[in-house]
Amino acid sequence: MSSAAYQTDHRVLTDVLPGARVRDVALSVGFALAIAASAQVAFALPGTTVPFTGQTFAVLAGAIALGRTRAAAGSLLYLALGVVGLPWFAGGGPHTIGYVVGFVVAAALVGGIVRRTGSRTPVQVVTAMALGNLVIYACGATGLALVLGLSPAAAVAAGVVPFLAGDALKLVAAAAVVPACWKLVDAVERR
Repeated sequence: MSSAAYQTDHRVLTDVLPGARVRDVALSVGFALAIAASAQVAFALPGTTVPFTGQTFAVLAGAIALGRTRAAAGSLLYLALGVVGLPWFAGGGPHTIGYVVGFVVAAALVGGIVRRTGSRTPVQVVTAMALGNLVIYACGATGLALVLGLSPAAAVAAGVVPFLAGDALKLVAAAAVVPACWKLVDAVERR
């Protein structure tokens, strides 16, 4: 049996748009802009210098809608333009760069997962996003530990724990929205 027999390639929501190359570039640039916009609404949380933003939702839900290639390209563009000086990172300072690097890795991971397994059910959406969150947490806490000289436990306490409840709400929201979007796409395509 060939390895191709084991591979499946599920569509993602943006596959229904026409014009492959132009679509891919436009969607990747749009994704970078969406991440940047979600960084501009930032709230301070007690016990951490890392702001609470909508970025994890934008990155993870965007990766579900875009798939691995477009999501990785868009999040990498966001990172690159921020590093060269575009003022669109959340106001956390240089110690939050680990989270932004985590966005790139998580976008590629989540986008790849939905290509292989699909994103039509709440369980598929929550599983993909939870794994993406773990990647973002790992990269973010590592960045905090390295830049601020924190112990691993202190980095997790400051860079992961304060965000667990909010990120759980984001998972629930995506689990409701993404399958509903697929139902809409299916209804339109049946016409």
